[in-house]
Amino acid sequence: MLGALKKENEPFYKDNGFIFATNEGYPKTIKAVAIRLQRVLKNTSIDKHITPHSFRHTHTSLLIEANVHIKEIQERLGHSDINTTMDIYAHMTKNLKKEAVDKFHGFMLGISKNLYDS
Repeated sequence: MLGALKKENEPFYKDNGFIFATNEGYPKTIKAVAIRLQRVLKNTSIDKHITPHSFRHTHTSLLIEANVHIKEIQERLGHSDINTTMDIYAHMTKNLKKEAVDKFHGFMLGISKNLYDS
């Protein structure tokens, strides 16, 4: 579909790499994306409040789950201060810290078991 849109508007279309783009390839306004998103959601059984900003939060959450360094995430989000990133996504990093503690605990149990079995 995107290829057809580009071809149809070829003389005017400039691919700027935007996910939500106008027929000319420029970014759509947040309001236009929000209105379209609400129209699409009305035709689904999804019963959640989803906004364009929800995509940013989801993307960031997936980066955290993929163990991307928080400094890289901060830069990607355009936060000038890492504390902003940490304040917003602290609940996600806490889950990863617990996961790290659990993995370390399991590792240490394995080592101690091997020492006693030797």
